[in-house]
Amino acid sequence: MAAADELAFHEFEEATNLLAETPDVATTSRSDQLTSKGHVAVAVGSGGSYGAEDEVEESDKTVLLQEDKQQQGFWTFGYYQSFFDVDTSQVLDRIKGSLLPRPGYSFVRHYLQNRPDLYGPFWICATLAFVLAITGNLTMVLAQRRDSSIHYSPQFHKVTVAGITIYCYAWLVPLALWAFLQWRKGIRERTGPYTFLEMVCVYGYSLFIFIPTVVLWLIPVPWLQWFFGALALALSAAGLVFTFWPIVREDTRLVASVLLSAIVLLHALLAMGCKFYFFQPLPPEHMVPSPQAVSVSSDRLLTPTPPRPTAA
Repeated sequence: MAAADELAFHEFEEATNLLAETPDVATTSRSDQLTSKGHVAVAVGSGGSYGAEDEVEESDKTVLLQEDKQQQGFWTFGYYQSFFDVDTSQVLDRIKGSLLPRPGYSFVRHYLQNRPDLYGPFWICATLAFVLAITGNLTMVLAQRRDSSIHYSPQFHKVTVAGITIYCYAWLVPLALWAFLQWRKGIRERTGPYTFLEMVCVYGYSLFIFIPTVVLWLIPVPWLQWFFGALALALSAAGLVFTFWPIVREDTRLVASVLLSAIVLLHALLAMGCKFYFFQPLPPEHMVPSPQAVSVSSDRLLTPTPPRPTAA
């Protein structure tokens, strides 16, 4: 019977008297204390809704992810993994932005939105290097089919040359530009320079337009090749100028003009260098004389010369 008495419901007389004396005092329950410490309080209604719990869990996950991202250093793999965390729609949207530059629209502000990626620039540079090497060899193959006097041998070293050239341009030029803007940072007051990764991302996506252009250079029409090259250079350089103009216009007019001119000039040198190196005509040592020329020259050598008449 003693055990039954202990399990019976007992009223707390002291708590009841205290509440009767002070009815205006706010009371707190144990569940409120747990909720204030970060635990989730589940309120089940007639429909069994757990919306509040889901919102709290999502906010906790967001805070934890932000803390993990802040704790990662640049020497860790997780730091660079975030720059490859993009989906296909974002990459396609940034490619479209680089193909259709518009005045007043900065590629960094409207397309990157403080989230630069290295996935797109890496594969764009790799694709451009392989396309340059392949089309450069195909040009010689097509030339050999048109003229049998041309002797062609595969030039695999063009893959290495194209890769080194494209990747060095996509990394070293933004590095030099970022260092220069950091040096001139004290002159501007309203607009700060872009980060180094943002500049790499801008240059990487600006090279995408040269991939279809290089394929079109297979057309054996010189003026058409130069037209496609000039069009691609104009669109790509315009995208760079529209992107960097907002951060250089605060500087002096001379510095802004020289900097933008250098950006366009380096871009033009890259395009013209690829055109002349990978699509150049065969040098004389790769040319073998045609059979007709050999036969004509041999006939001339074997034809005896008639003797000259002697004077009487």
